[in-house]
Amino acid sequence: MNYNGLLLRFPKEIKIFIAAFVIILSVGFYTGLLFVGNTTSNTPVGIEENYLGNEADEEAEVMKFKKGKREMLTIVHTHILSMSFLFFLLGGLVWLTKLPKKLKLFLSVEPFFSVVLTFGGIYLLWLGFTWLKYIVIFSGILMTATFTISSFLILYQLFLKREEQEISK
Repeated sequence: MNYNGLLLRFPKEIKIFIAAFVIILSVGFYTGLLFVGNTTSNTPVGIEENYLGNEADEEAEVMKFKKGKREMLTIVHTHILSMSFLFFLLGGLVWLTKLPKKLKLFLSVEPFFSVVLTFGGIYLLWLGFTWLKYIVIFSGILMTATFTISSFLILYQLFLKREEQEISK
């Protein structure tokens, strides 16, 4: 079965359906990033304080307390499950685009590693391995970049005009 470029051949109605899904998925994903920025200031220290608290800092503007085990397990559990499902669906759409196979493989598999590194890293950070905050930042950036590139490529190919599709064959 030749699935390379199948996305380009879908009927208009299915393309609209897929585009709506990817756009709403992106709104949810980037809203989550706004939340992360709000709770951690997108800094190594902010990430550490968000999970381990900052009670020792008497001059902190916002007092934060170390998260409990139940809360941490809930965060890790829900994020790993939901993000793996999100990236499974997005990866499936990536495989239907007209792109080099190695790029599709990277865009569809890398996010799973980033999800484990990000949320596993957060849990291990909470256990006291504070140097993992840098791994969490790196894997989070990589996950976001992969999501952004995949979404853009899918949407771009959904809206390619027929003439452009013929030229690219």
